Amino acid sequence: MAHRLDHGKASPEGYRAMLALETHCRNTVDPALLHLVKLRASQINGCAYCIDMHWRDARTAGIPENCLYGLEAWRECPWYTDRERAALGWTEAVTLVASSRVPDDDYEAMRAHFDDKSVVDITWAVIAINAWNRLSIAFRSEPPTRAPR
Repeated sequence: MAHRLDHGKASPEGYRAMLALETHCRNTVDPALLHLVKLRASQINGCAYCIDMHWRDARTAGIPENCLYGLEAWRECPWYTDRERAALGWTEAVTLVASSRVPDDDYEAMRAHFDDKSVVDITWAVIAINAWNRLSIAFRSEPPTRAPR
């Protein structure tokens, strides 16, 4: 696949708006949880650029290898906390909103582990990564050869 265009150069105002949302998410969501959310949504969406980025970043942040390798099967793996499970279920439901309709069970799981602000901030994070995935896929962004952040 050939890279189509640089969306940040083509629309710097839109890119800056996305960066502002990204900054908000980084400042409000637990970093380890944020890495898992971003990686899981990127797996669902099949975004190679974002999977590469968030896998590397998660490893650098110290997320255990088994949590990364087992992420696609998180429901069957014993090493995720109930809090992480709630966020991962929410991530999947919001990412797949057209088919999931974001079930009440997923919302109730979030409410059991997060306050109102945290539920909304995690939702912003899911929205943001889904937007980044769509940009990267639409414009065929190739994963860079780089060191983790």
